[in-house]
Amino acid sequence: MSKKNSIPNHIAIIMDGNGRWASKRGLDRSKGHLKGYENIKPNVIYAKKIGIKCLTLFAFSTENWNRSTKEINFIFDLASKVIYEESKFLNKNKVRIIHLGSIDNLPEKMIDRIKKSEEMTKNNKDFTLAVAFNYGSRDEILRAVNKIIDSRIRSQLSEEDFESFFMTNMLSNPDVVIRTGGEKRLSNFLLWQSAYSELIFFDKFWPDFMTHDLDLVIDEYNKRIRNFGS
Repeated sequence: MSKKNSIPNHIAIIMDGNGRWASKRGLDRSKGHLKGYENIKPNVIYAKKIGIKCLTLFAFSTENWNRSTKEINFIFDLASKVIYEESKFLNKNKVRIIHLGSIDNLPEKMIDRIKKSEEMTKNNKDFTLAVAFNYGSRDEILRAVNKIIDSRIRSQLSEEDFESFFMTNMLSNPDVVIRTGGEKRLSNFLLWQSAYSELIFFDKFWPDFMTHDLDLVIDEYNKRIRNFGS
């Protein structure tokens, strides 16, 4: 842990590399997704323990629809199962669950479980877990613009006014964005919100990302000077 002991309020993670983790081991890609989902819970609990207030996880992007139907269906079934099995546990641990993204084209069972998990945990204040599923930042911005058009607002908008139309309007902007899997890009994730986020990249795949890696992230965060252009 950093000596400065300055804990980021909000960390966002692009959980990349599940499929490659499995392929590297001669396994079906589904095994990588399963291992990746199993890795969420310990990192959520540890993030809450060390004082982080919000963790946003990029679980399925609008671009992931380009994958095979078999893989997409497995991800949907797995995510739906995880929501069902973990919501009560997270609620007992005072974690609020928020879904970021469109529910368009998601299975009805999954939509129902998303809504129930959000309703169950809505009064929890200690920690927020935001799951970006069927999310894309360009889609989010376009949806915000269309909402503004539909509202027929005639006056000029401030940045704060514009942000109020985002799916993330109840969250602070991330202090840190982490990406696992070796790639060094945001891939349509929180493009507006991460304008001043610290970007930290790991070569290891998401299933191999351990809680001690969060300590490394916080150490690195404390080494950086954030002056926001001043």
